Amino acid sequence: MPTPQELTSKFWQRLATDRTMMLGLNGVDEGHTRPMTAQVEEEQGPIWFFTSSNTKLVSDLQSSRQAIATFSSKNHDLFATVQGNLSVHNDHNTIDRLWNPWVAAWYKGGKDDPELVLLRFDADRAEIWQDGSSLMAGIKMLLGTDPKQRYKENVAKVGLR
Repeated sequence: MPTPQELTSKFWQRLATDRTMMLGLNGVDEGHTRPMTAQVEEEQGPIWFFTSSNTKLVSDLQSSRQAIATFSSKNHDLFATVQGNLSVHNDHNTIDRLWNPWVAAWYKGGKDDPELVLLRFDADRAEIWQDGSSLMAGIKMLLGTDPKQRYKENVAKVGLR
């Protein structure tokens, strides 16, 4: 069974390659989240998102900075709910470092587009689930093993700072 540290490491590895998170603000806009492309440079974050200044998410940052993001790996073997602080971080050095052709496609004015906003998500805690279903788990269940007990070993609440 994976340790909390192993699940945390898997989360950062999967996020670096799978990159889509559902991001929203706690207590704002009825908990609405939206799909965002995440960028991470190292384990422990921060997690970066490019967006537009005219989005509801950016305008709602005036009333709350406590954010929640959910993640599902592409092969659905790892899931996470992540909480932390979201802020605007329009540092030119960071934008230069994270800029890539996929981001550039969204901004006519390039790195100097007046609508460009870089969001910084400082994750401080998460609950991470590793999928406990497999052929072997199914066989064990057919033989009378309680699948809930095994699944408990595939979940961890972790601090991310």
